[in-house]
Amino acid sequence: MRKRPLIAAAVAAALAAYTLVAATAASAADPLISQGRPATASSVEAAAFPASNAVDGNAGTRWSSSFSDPQWLQVDLGAGAAISSVTLNWEAAYATSFSIATSADGSSWTTRYSTTAGTGGRQTVTFNGTGRYVRLNTTARATQWGVSLTEFQVYGTGGGSTTPTIPPGAVRVAEFLADCPFTHRLPDDPIIFPNLPGASHMHSFFGSEVTNASTTVNDLINANSNCNPSIDKSSYWIPTLYRDDVPVEPVTGIFYYLGEGVSDALIAQTQPFPVGLRIVAGNAKAAGPNDNTISRWSCLHAGEVNPSHDFVNCPAGSMLESYLDFPHCWDGRNLDSTDHKSHMAYPVNNACPATHPVVVPKLRQVMRYPVTGDPSRLRLASGPGYTMHGDFFNAWPADEMARRVNNCIRIIVKCGTDGRP
Repeated sequence: MRKRPLIAAAVAAALAAYTLVAATAASAADPLISQGRPATASSVEAAAFPASNAVDGNAGTRWSSSFSDPQWLQVDLGAGAAISSVTLNWEAAYATSFSIATSADGSSWTTRYSTTAGTGGRQTVTFNGTGRYVRLNTTARATQWGVSLTEFQVYGTGGGSTTPTIPPGAVRVAEFLADCPFTHRLPDDPIIFPNLPGASHMHSFFGSEVTNASTTVNDLINANSNCNPSIDKSSYWIPTLYRDDVPVEPVTGIFYYLGEGVSDALIAQTQPFPVGLRIVAGNAKAAGPNDNTISRWSCLHAGEVNPSHDFVNCPAGSMLESYLDFPHCWDGRNLDSTDHKSHMAYPVNNACPATHPVVVPKLRQVMRYPVTGDPSRLRLASGPGYTMHGDFFNAWPADEMARRVNNCIRIIVKCGTDGRP
């Protein structure tokens, strides 16, 4: 008589196992609908670990929360969707207790899954649910740190499109830009010599109108910028150019954000600059032209003058131009480094090195000076022309930077200062 319950239990277990396998197989056939969608979170450990990192398709980046419970991470699918599974790729800092909920409006939530025995690693949760928003709620951490995900992947059908349409007639160059005139000069450098006014050689600043030795990212975000677009609150600076020991400022300061130097497949994976990222390019201590090959000088509309890493002699009617390319492979963790360069790298053979796996836009700084003639009359505050260098302190709003990367860089379209083709 006791065999019937045992048989029934065995059948139920078999059916449950079959259902799980069937659900897993079904969800495996559904497309990934969360990648590149807007993501938000209850907190971030630092600006280098935003919520968007969890839906960027790049295992080299991650979202990480502050070191407390509870926390949440949410993705907006763009429209209602039928959801079949969610995959969590935990970093070492995972949650033992968490739930997954869906919502049609981002306000009223339905819990679809919960556990108090999370194991970390890669976890796939299958269920049948609908909603535009999907949220991970964590209530207990497994470590002393926060909770951290390299990827938060939602599978199903529906949702909004994540790939913008290439407009007819669009120029197929991955680019957007900011036009930022000269603002002021100071012997300050908030990256190399923070909180030490007067410790640097003279710099010419562009963009933010408040940059000085003590500037922080919050200062930039809350200050005015003379850039077009004005939403670019970033600060850019270079050593001041002198002619006969009189300072000469560029008539234009244009900062191009490009997708180049890596394969098209990697351009499609370009990630926005995190707010607060600092990058230094060039070599202020170069002893000769070959010590600073990423900087070059040329003449506007004077093709007969060959570009050089040092000053060139520009004919009357032209202008002296300076081009400087910044590194665009990021380590995915640090907004700065001790030497202010090690957290960034240049691509090698059209790919980013394994130590710096995150592709970000390539910043190209272009300056045009109203000077021509004898280059021996010229010097930079840092020395000869081959000591040209540039500093970038990112304060773009995260959503505007992300929109431009998605709509211009990833699909290889030339955009203007408004971030549109």
